[in-house]
Amino acid sequence: MSTLEARGYVQRLDDKRYRATKRRRRILLGYSAPFSGNTFRQDVVASLRQAATAAGMDLVTHDNRADDAQQVMRNAKAMVDQRVDLAIFFQPVESLGHMMADQFASARVPFITVERPIQGGVYFGANNYLAGKLAGQALGRYARDHWQGAFDEIVLLEGAYTSTNVHARSAGVLVGLREVFGHLDESRVIHLHGNPSTDTSQQAMATLLDRLPGEARLLVSGFNDLSAVGAANAVRAAGREGCVAIVGHNAMGEGRAQIVQPGSPFIASVAYFPERYGQKLVDIAVHLLDGDAVPPAVYTDHLVIDRTNIAEVYPAEWEYAAETAVAANTTNLHCTVGAGSTERP
Repeated sequence: MSTLEARGYVQRLDDKRYRATKRRRRILLGYSAPFSGNTFRQDVVASLRQAATAAGMDLVTHDNRADDAQQVMRNAKAMVDQRVDLAIFFQPVESLGHMMADQFASARVPFITVERPIQGGVYFGANNYLAGKLAGQALGRYARDHWQGAFDEIVLLEGAYTSTNVHARSAGVLVGLREVFGHLDESRVIHLHGNPSTDTSQQAMATLLDRLPGEARLLVSGFNDLSAVGAANAVRAAGREGCVAIVGHNAMGEGRAQIVQPGSPFIASVAYFPERYGQKLVDIAVHLLDGDAVPPAVYTDHLVIDRTNIAEVYPAEWEYAAETAVAANTTNLHCTVGAGSTERP
């Protein structure tokens, strides 16, 4: 029995009885997701590979484009054909995620969904409502501390693939702002469709800035760091850094590089720590395959990353910034209160 336990065929219970684990000696995990497009995706797959190796598991990975339905379904079928013990997938397009889930359910393969909650599987990723609330609180504190609580508009950068997690994140932003200010007039909220990419968000933000007064104070929440970076680029091009505060999501490398820039309108990002995803996904997989009770949703940690704590949490970015930073150009960083602003929103 000791040999069987050591090789993973049985598990010893607290009452000294044994039960079969119903799994092979080495667990085979499958992971399907887009591996490129941003550093968040790269960090997730890298951390999963490292965690699987450390746990003595085999891992097959399938890189797919976020919006290529045929490739996504081929990859799902490949994992079924490879007889994976458990499938893990991150599918940004929610409708395609449901198609993958159906294929795994039909083959009786348990699965974990990353960042998109899909029926039938265990969800792992952001607590989007909480993350949005943290972003809203950060924006509210900035307006209170730097603008005496005065601002004109709230801009929520969203995308064409808006799903339940984006709705929860946006709702959380407004709740976080209300926790700082109390009443919040919905007429001040602008829903801007920029998609989760830098170029499209920059264009959408530039168009918005063109139709707003130059002194308008804006609180901007990006769908993710890429959309927030696009908004920041548009703000810089318009010379309106002092009148705009932007918070992103994910605290990925692209966002952290913005936070450390002197005078940047990109003031913070809500961290999801994708570099920690691998170990947590492996832990969930082990519990599922052992037949243990697993909650339907397991959340990552969240923390607002800004210039006050980035040196502690991500020292590499701070050290690089310290070596390369030049004195901040304060031109156009002053913002006077516009006609529509009030001391309390």
